Amino acid sequence: MKKKLFFALAIASLGFTFSCSDNDPVNPVNPEEGKEMEKTGELKDNETWTAGNVYILKGKVIVPEGKTLTIEPGTIIKGDKGSDVNASALIVDQGAKLIANGTADKPIIFTSIDDNIKVGEKSGTNLSQANVGLWGGVIVLGNAPISVAGDAKTANIEGIPANAPYGQYGGTNAADNSGSLKYVSIRHGGITIGQDNEINGLTLGGVGSGTTIDNIEIVGNQDDGIEWFGGSVNATNLLTWAAGDDGLDVDQAYSGTIKNALVIKGDDSGAALELDGPEGSKATEKSFTMENITINNNNNKSLVADLRDGVLANLKNIFAYNLTPEAVIKVNGPDSQAELKNGRITFANWEVLLPTGGSLNTFIVDAKGEEAKFISNAKAITAAADAKVGADLTAFGWTYAKSKKAF
Repeated sequence: MKKKLFFALAIASLGFTFSCSDNDPVNPVNPEEGKEMEKTGELKDNETWTAGNVYILKGKVIVPEGKTLTIEPGTIIKGDKGSDVNASALIVDQGAKLIANGTADKPIIFTSIDDNIKVGEKSGTNLSQANVGLWGGVIVLGNAPISVAGDAKTANIEGIPANAPYGQYGGTNAADNSGSLKYVSIRHGGITIGQDNEINGLTLGGVGSGTTIDNIEIVGNQDDGIEWFGGSVNATNLLTWAAGDDGLDVDQAYSGTIKNALVIKGDDSGAALELDGPEGSKATEKSFTMENITINNNNNKSLVADLRDGVLANLKNIFAYNLTPEAVIKVNGPDSQAELKNGRITFANWEVLLPTGGSLNTFIVDAKGEEAKFISNAKAITAAADAKVGADLTAFGWTYAKSKKAF
């Protein structure tokens, strides 16, 4: 698993001054309606971003502790260019809230400044899922438990200095509330901020179960689609398309449930599911559940699932298709092999459309004699239309991926 580095941008003050004549219409809520609004550094007060404007992230924009950023349905946010310390991203710090509740008809869209999408539109015309790494991503940091070396209760997202006023995640409040994200599409992100280090589409660090994560789409991100660093937040109706690394990535003893997800690989994608174990002691171990997952491997040669570092996982109702012989489940290393043997990695109701010449026996590798724990809970099918498990794809009718006939 690649580790992500997020470098701090020195907070600058940027802004525009607008004027209007006596004949101009005035919006009592936001008199700047119809403008491109530049944002940078820490928000000083609670803010509401409205659908009538396009918001430009200039470098890191931080929602600090005690503040709430509310984003209206249909709002478009564009990340500016810039790599390394100048990479743009929206960071929701511990104790802050992001209320980004779009709707199926009016999703909230995070995209690149290069995207020609305009107010009121759901997509532009000049970019596709192949355009990746054009800005950073969205990072939410909470106070829920994590598992890191030394059993520390908190950690700093790598690359942000320890004395920065943001960047810490983790704690003791499993029910912590970082806000609500619904019907949010995050596109063309994952910019490189160092050698082999990019930002995820959506990063969830120590995010608690009081937070809502529902109907999230990640398109063309250069690194992982979504990554959980510990925490206990439940997530439903997730779609990742053409991630440059893993589709869904879990580590540091995440303990929630991920339900109804569609992973569509691109040519450069890594594992559909990269699942890492706890980094602390036995006392910090937590298991999680993934259920109702569809994996379209798109004839990519990378893994369907990579089970690593003693992960504790319940994986059920999963359908995988468009596979190559190399696209398998790998039980990676002695720690994970031991957890499979001990029954702390579980499989239930898998259906697999195998490649020509494939078998369930060869679909799981490095299981060290424990292959039956998968095979007895899996079924080979002969056509995708025969699948009885996996995601309910009707949940994704609102997405950009659906509009582009990606599924």
